[in-house]
Amino acid sequence: MSINILIADDHQVVRTGLKSMLAGTEFNVIAEAIDGDEAVKLAAKHKPDLVVLDIRMPGTDGLAALSRIKMAQANTPVLMLSTYDNPTYVAKAVALGASGYILKGASRDELIASFRKVAAGEDAWTRDELRRVTGALATPRMSADVEVPLTQRESEVLRQLAHGLTNKEIGLALGISYETVKEHVQHILRKIGVTDRTQAAVWAVRKGLV
Repeated sequence: MSINILIADDHQVVRTGLKSMLAGTEFNVIAEAIDGDEAVKLAAKHKPDLVVLDIRMPGTDGLAALSRIKMAQANTPVLMLSTYDNPTYVAKAVALGASGYILKGASRDELIASFRKVAAGEDAWTRDELRRVTGALATPRMSADVEVPLTQRESEVLRQLAHGLTNKEIGLALGISYETVKEHVQHILRKIGVTDRTQAAVWAVRKGLV
């Protein structure tokens, strides 16, 4: 049985590569989009069995497209495919209803296995991703009405952290030392009651900081 796929990526080489990888499988690429707006339109037109969305695209990005597709077609499985192992992207993808998040560096076998799981109505989140994200969502301090007394600098560090920057990159962006950033990160994790950077990113997304 053929499984119809919509692929959205602004790079033709990625779209062509995916189609080549899928040759000889049950997957049939019925439409291609170069940005989020086109992905939303083509998803509504073709009603694919699976939508594969890049994150960073011109205009409407993949996460915004995910939100719009799920609002219009709640049962359509969507898999995010990205170059970036970014905790904010992962957190937003979970919150918006994606069925998984896979990196472009994955092997052909890993990609096809994820496609099959998502097309079958299952999640393709790894156990570690789910543990980290659901662990953050379960913490009592995730509640939107719980105020956490972050300083202005801690909020700035958290926003940078949530966008996937390393401590060194945060230091350069904010003009502070690596050691100072590390200290701020430790204070942030303790204050908001989470154990790692991904959970902190989920918290920041839920609080509307990013």
